[in-house]
Amino acid sequence: MTERAYVVDQMISAKTIAARVEALAREIEAAFAGTDKLIVVGLLRGSFVFIADLVRELALPVEVDFLEASSYGNAMESAREVRILKDLRGEIAGRDVLVVEDIVDTGFTLSHVVTLLRNREPRRLETIALLDKPSRREVPIRATWTGFEIPDEFVVGYGIDFAQRNRNLPYIGKVRFT
Repeated sequence: MTERAYVVDQMISAKTIAARVEALAREIEAAFAGTDKLIVVGLLRGSFVFIADLVRELALPVEVDFLEASSYGNAMESAREVRILKDLRGEIAGRDVLVVEDIVDTGFTLSHVVTLLRNREPRRLETIALLDKPSRREVPIRATWTGFEIPDEFVVGYGIDFAQRNRNLPYIGKVRFT
């Protein structure tokens, strides 16, 4: 398969992302004030940069765990079938849990993960997504907190990839094929 040529146009700057992550951390601290430990569950792989920046901003006791769910592979469209590729290492029963997602698109992945984790009986389960594309939603779910609402564009950067490329961009950019 030949790779299509594309460019990435900046949509959300690194500075804007940093300011929003800081503001989100303050909201999460207020919501989870008094917790003995917040288990922050990052959905791999796209959330790893967001989760790293977010937990550094949180003035709460945190534990970080990861879950890898896949509905895209290397495609630009969701396959609408969510597979768990890596499960949590720790237990979440009776604990405060924050699920960190990079982008809520169709909603299939977040809905599947929330159902899976709620069945493990956490004390509290909330969600945060860096990006939200409500125009693409096929499953009625919204993150508790959202960094940015974006239009129906294919985006990369700040941990989000296209066929495993562009995760290292410090900003969110729109993919434009040439």
